[in-house]
Amino acid sequence: MSARSQALAAWSWREAGTLLVPPPIEVASDHPQAGVGELHRNLQLALDHGPDSPGAGALALQLLSSASLPELQLTADRLRAELAGDTVTYVVNRNLNFTNHCVQHCGFCAFRRDAGEPGAFWHSVEELQQRAAEAQQLGATELCIQGGLNPDAQLGGSSLRYYAALLRALAEAAPGLHLHAFSPQELLFIAEQDGISLQAVLAELQQAGLGSVPGTAAEVLSERVRRRLCPEKLSARAWCAVIREVHAAGLPSTATLMAGHLEQPADRAAHLLTLVALQQQAWQHHQSGFSEFVLLPFIGASAPAALRQRVGRDQPDRSAMLGLTAQARLVLGQWFVNHQPSWVKLTLAGATEALRWGCNDLGGTLMEESITTMAGAQGGSAQSPETLERAARSLGRPVRRRNTLYGKVPAWA
Repeated sequence: MSARSQALAAWSWREAGTLLVPPPIEVASDHPQAGVGELHRNLQLALDHGPDSPGAGALALQLLSSASLPELQLTADRLRAELAGDTVTYVVNRNLNFTNHCVQHCGFCAFRRDAGEPGAFWHSVEELQQRAAEAQQLGATELCIQGGLNPDAQLGGSSLRYYAALLRALAEAAPGLHLHAFSPQELLFIAEQDGISLQAVLAELQQAGLGSVPGTAAEVLSERVRRRLCPEKLSARAWCAVIREVHAAGLPSTATLMAGHLEQPADRAAHLLTLVALQQQAWQHHQSGFSEFVLLPFIGASAPAALRQRVGRDQPDRSAMLGLTAQARLVLGQWFVNHQPSWVKLTLAGATEALRWGCNDLGGTLMEESITTMAGAQGGSAQSPETLERAARSLGRPVRRRNTLYGKVPAWA
């Protein structure tokens, strides 16, 4: 197990160690496997005794190994209707990937560049302000801000000062927009760059306008996968510790799973059960916790050659990802009401179909997107509100615009 970063609080590291669920071990059985509905019911009962219980692990693994796609689809869609209703939601937002300069070399990433390398960019604060103001004029209620780990992104010798100034500049350019910013990896990077606590980073960024945190950089919360996929990235335990501090600071976050590469069903089970454990912990402490779950299918078209060859496909296996969409809805159960597909990765047609497999939300308009597009995704980088609404209505479902935290947006917004 990796050592605790000095930026993390002792309590969050300790909690992360108990909340991180290891991959369950598959046990051979002579008994016929139960149906999807029965597996789901039994799993939800087991989760009441804790996601780390042997029963929960075994049941989650069975559910994630189920190949009964029609039964998965039907059961997940029923649960979606029960928990989230029939209304499809979406948010009008703009994605701002402000830099792709990055010190890490993740095995799946086609986004990162060294400074000065072809394709490298680091947008000026003025340009980002202009894009923020334009987004507000187009009806956006959210800015999603993420970038590479750029050691030169400092102000007066401080990374925190730069990131806080960026948030304040965006808030000045587009007053009232919700700032959904900086992955757990970025937050920990800021703290480590400045040699200060994550708690101090979160407090300063909240003062600067930070409203919520994207739950990216999770990839798969299984150390055996991360050692091969992204060994330079924060550990699974560190990701959990950062999320605990984010939630304890009063900041909600999203949750993600990047799937369809090197992971096995047991790794997916560990990831999803860990998300449940983190959500249970947040709710026990009367914290908002996770607002949604987003499945991120792996895009291999422009990924580094070694991983691309091992995976053997450039684009997601749509059928497999729809099955996983349903499985994730069933494993996460009552602990995650909102599930969102990625139209950037699945295409809008695939994301629309995912609304029949357990999802209730179509995500955001984005307006621009660099990370997945540079990986070779075919879904595009922007959608209009009208297009997203048309997609939802094509299934005969009502649709409404939401804000970042799933509140209603006035019709005139």
